[in-house]
Parts: sequence; structure tokens; C-alpha cells
Amino acid sequence: MSYLVSLSIFPTDKGESVSKYVSKVVKLIKESGLPYKLTPMATIVEAEDINEVFRLMEKAYKILQEEGCNRIYTVMTVDYRKGKSNRIEQKVRSIEEKIGGVDKI
Repeated sequence: MSYLVSLSIFPTDKGESVSKYVSKVVKLIKESGLPYKLTPMATIVEAEDINEVFRLMEKAYKILQEEGCNRIYTVMTVDYRKGKSNRIEQKVRSIEEKIGGVDKI
């Protein structure tokens, strides 16, 4: 089974540029050991158990709160599929098989 999750978490009370804060969340995801891909608008994470993602989100909120963030915005999209794994790579490969190479982030 596979949960493919698109996740954006960022403070809305820290001005126009929030990469200082987003980078702390991305570092947390990187250190989690879960497969992930960073994009300009979200980070895609793949997990076998949705609770792994929820634990990451809880830690991300704690990190941002400790950084003095008083308002945090989150967008999460989840695609669950039973009996599949490594979808973070396979979904892109499936499209490339149909139309050829695509620009990747």
C-alpha cells in the first residue's frame, strides 16, 4: 500500500519570503527517511502508513511554533493506493512511457 501525499506547510505571519521556515520543515522531511520530492509549491512524500505523515506534520507544527510562527497554513492532498509502492517515481515514469520525457523538478 502507498500513501502519496502533497504537503505544503508555511507561516502566514512572517512576511513575503518564508523559505527560512519552509527549509526547516523540508529538513525534517528529509531526515525522516521517507521518500520525498521537493517542488516549488509543495513537497511530495510517500509513506506506507498515513500516521507517519501525520507525525511529520505534528513535528513540523512544533518546529514552526518554536520559531515564533503564530499562524501556519497547511495544504495536504493524499492519494492512497492498495498493493502499490514506489509511486513517487512510477507515476512520472508511466506518463513518460506514454508521451516521452518531461521536464522534472
